[in-house]
Amino acid sequence: MGRVRASPPASMTAPDVVHEAAARVAPEILAFLRALIAIPSESAGERAVVERAAAEMRAVGFDEVRVDAFGNVLGRVGHGPHVIAIDGHLDTVGVGDPGTWTRDPYAGVVQGGVVYGRGASDQEAGFAAAVHGARLAKELGLLEGVSLWVTGTVMEEDCDGLCWQYLLREKVLAPEVVVLTEPTNLAVYRGHRGRMEIEVRTQGRSAHGSAPERGINAVYRMAPILLEVEQLDARLSASADPFLGKGSVTVSEVRSTSPSLCAVADSCTIHLDRRLTTGETKASAVAEIEALPAVRAAGATVRVLDYARATHTGLVYPTEKYYPTWLLAEDHPAVRAGVAASTTAIGSATVGKWVFSTNGVATCGMFGVPTIGFGPANEIHAHTPDDQCPVDHLAKAAAFYARFPSAFLQALREEKP
Repeated sequence: MGRVRASPPASMTAPDVVHEAAARVAPEILAFLRALIAIPSESAGERAVVERAAAEMRAVGFDEVRVDAFGNVLGRVGHGPHVIAIDGHLDTVGVGDPGTWTRDPYAGVVQGGVVYGRGASDQEAGFAAAVHGARLAKELGLLEGVSLWVTGTVMEEDCDGLCWQYLLREKVLAPEVVVLTEPTNLAVYRGHRGRMEIEVRTQGRSAHGSAPERGINAVYRMAPILLEVEQLDARLSASADPFLGKGSVTVSEVRSTSPSLCAVADSCTIHLDRRLTTGETKASAVAEIEALPAVRAAGATVRVLDYARATHTGLVYPTEKYYPTWLLAEDHPAVRAGVAASTTAIGSATVGKWVFSTNGVATCGMFGVPTIGFGPANEIHAHTPDDQCPVDHLAKAAAFYARFPSAFLQALREEKP
């Protein structure tokens, strides 16, 4: 990452006007965020939080608000020909062991200038700021030539990008650029590694546990495969990308079957979390596993998993669990617009990348729609019992979202000869 300073476009409203407006609505952003945190909204159970999001959009003056068949809420301000989308997913992971939390995960506790609760960082703070940022863009006249959509998407935690596969493939939206509000600690992000989920299965033959020699233990067949997967991860450093870093692979689950606990295991399956850097593909990642000596010796099967779970509307939209790597060039108009908007909103810009995966795997990775990220909170708190967002990030993020549309149009104009 690096600090980047840029001159704001001359056409943009003076910084103090947007700053003052964002500061004015900051209490409303915080109240909205706390309301979102208070609604449990794990993947496939987002109906109540979607309804609350739609109500906020209507209350602050959006020109159009609707919920699509997938269950995403979409709100628009502006009527121009340039379509821009600011995306925040409304689903969260679960709480896990409640005993690990020091605060009520659904209370939105504010303490020491920080708001705590499940989804505070990942990523309802970004969505709350985006809704009010779009509101400010409308109120301050920053939407000339732009239709700005704020999307509250669903199912991201369960299957990142699936919501945008639906939006783009079914032509619900056709944005020129997408801004993801996942946590970036107020930095401009331009990509991240891809990922995929791979299953490896060994077959055995059951026998009574008192005479294991009569059977073939599938767990024993799997044991050397586990060691070779670990060794493969170490070798992947050779394919490291200077910006995105190395690919990785890890075993995230081991399970077996047998007729009883007094029998030899007749199958063993492992689940692999594979992260993909530049140049690595689904085919190359599968081939690496299939080529492991222990996989070949055991006659193990290797397959990429599928996903097919109903959304809160009941729609099933199947996909393969392959989520491509994506990366925008640092001089891309979307990145330059992000840098300009950040510089005017918070005084500087940091350009970086996410460690984890986002809806960008679909918008940019699958469909090639230019995508950047800018969000409040730090990703290190995502999925932890300390899930949190600094309160002062909310107004700063809202100012960025209000400024981005005009910054993007300015960047497009600069591209023309």
